[in-house]
Amino acid sequence: MEVVLMLARAFLVGGLFSLVAQILIDKTNLTPARILVGYVVAGVVLGAAGLYEPLLRFAGAGAATPLTGFGYLIAKGARQAVDERGLMGALTGGLTASSAGITAALVFGLLAALFSPRNHPRD
Repeated sequence: MEVVLMLARAFLVGGLFSLVAQILIDKTNLTPARILVGYVVAGVVLGAAGLYEPLLRFAGAGAATPLTGFGYLIAKGARQAVDERGLMGALTGGLTASSAGITAALVFGLLAALFSPRNHPRD
């Protein structure tokens, strides 16, 4: 039963993030790119305010997977690296903390490009 509750919380929180983004797309003149950047910045701000960590504990992947989770992860990594390595950590910490996700996105994107059917008009 615990797994069902965990999945429900993840679905509801992730769905809420998606719902807000869809409303912003439909009701404002914001481009999807600006909304995505806003989500990353919101993750940084919520993490700095101490609000994102409880959300992660509550929703799990529903809060970690969206772009807000990416912003939170980058900011958290930069803070930790600054504490460990000083000012140079501000430049390297975010990428170090998010390197697994970035690598997965690149590898899966490459695999999708290699194995997807070619439907380009010039083919």
